[in-house]
Amino acid sequence: MCELRPLQCLAKLRLPKNSLPCTCNASDQCTNNVFDAKVTVKRSGDGRVKTAGFKNLQNYLPNTTNTSDINSIIVSTTSEGGNDLKITLKFELLQTRPPDVEMECVSWDYNNSRWSPDGCKWGGASNPDECICNHLTSFAILMSKTPLDIPYMTEITYAGLSVSVASLIISLLIELIVWNSVVKTNTLYLRHTAHINISLCLLVADCCFLASSYPEGISEIWCRISALLKHFCYLAMFFWMLSLSTTLLHQAVFLFHKVGKKTYLRFSLFLGYVCPFLIVFITFLTNNAGSEGSYFEEKTCWLVYSGILKGTIYTFILPVGIIVFINLFSMVVVIMKLLDHKSTEKTHENELRAAKTVLRSVILLTPIFGLPWIFGFATFNLDLTAGAVTLAVHYAFVLLNAFQVW
Repeated sequence: MCELRPLQCLAKLRLPKNSLPCTCNASDQCTNNVFDAKVTVKRSGDGRVKTAGFKNLQNYLPNTTNTSDINSIIVSTTSEGGNDLKITLKFELLQTRPPDVEMECVSWDYNNSRWSPDGCKWGGASNPDECICNHLTSFAILMSKTPLDIPYMTEITYAGLSVSVASLIISLLIELIVWNSVVKTNTLYLRHTAHINISLCLLVADCCFLASSYPEGISEIWCRISALLKHFCYLAMFFWMLSLSTTLLHQAVFLFHKVGKKTYLRFSLFLGYVCPFLIVFITFLTNNAGSEGSYFEEKTCWLVYSGILKGTIYTFILPVGIIVFINLFSMVVVIMKLLDHKSTEKTHENELRAAKTVLRSVILLTPIFGLPWIFGFATFNLDLTAGAVTLAVHYAFVLLNAFQVW
């Protein structure tokens, strides 16, 4: 074991030639580039600035913290003369930083042989690879081993989903009890059939969400099954809403001509279950047969997001976005037709009243089920270290999604 200071110890460890000293003479600002790191030194007074980078030195220095790992090369900077120092370092991260993980800029404390954050500041979410320090020594970036914890998120999720599951069960029981009394027209049959199937899909998805709320406590196969069921059930829920709105649009455009129950049921079953099944099945097969990291993430038991238009999450987001757009278009057309209902024959009055009831359901359900996923998509793109706005978006998504009740 070498007892010398790290930079003195480098030669004795017989490391590969992976250090690169740079010098720069300047009276105010000096910039050195070493490997993929950029070091800018601002100070008053003349003097020479020397910078050296060590690619593998982090493997030999002791890790003085159990909560973080070194996520950059080691860069050492010295200066001859000058004062009032401000050092800005731009590192290339060794590992990509997830948006829910904190970074810390540190320097090597020679006196205590440990990494110290004193005198250094991390650039934050907007500049995750930047450090700003006020002294000269050896620098690096540490990345936390664990993601940030959002206070009370687990409790809110459990409470909301429990209320949602209980309410959905009660809603289904009420539908079964009053079915014969309320289903008096084909349009009302359309509405209540869709409501039952939407409730069933949401109930199964919520139960899977509860079962996988602690992914570390379940096996990988159950996590994969949970991701599959949530993917299918949430998609099926939106496709049943699409069935509701498109059938209503058909009736509005064609003057509320009757649609046979069997015809409607065949169309709805195909749109509500076959279409989402095909999307999930193709996505599953084309992503290494649903392997972890390709189809789903084990730490969330949900689909993978790996950047803008990258990852399996878009096989959910894109269909949902299209469905919400179609629903909005259908609502506009049907509302225009209903405003002109006086010109229709009186024999259609019952269907008109039923259509208004269905329209109210579509108008209500589209934002209820669509809005939470807008916040959900935002959570993938916002950095948890950015501050209060990001936390507010996460709370909004959990509250709106967890308390979806009927």
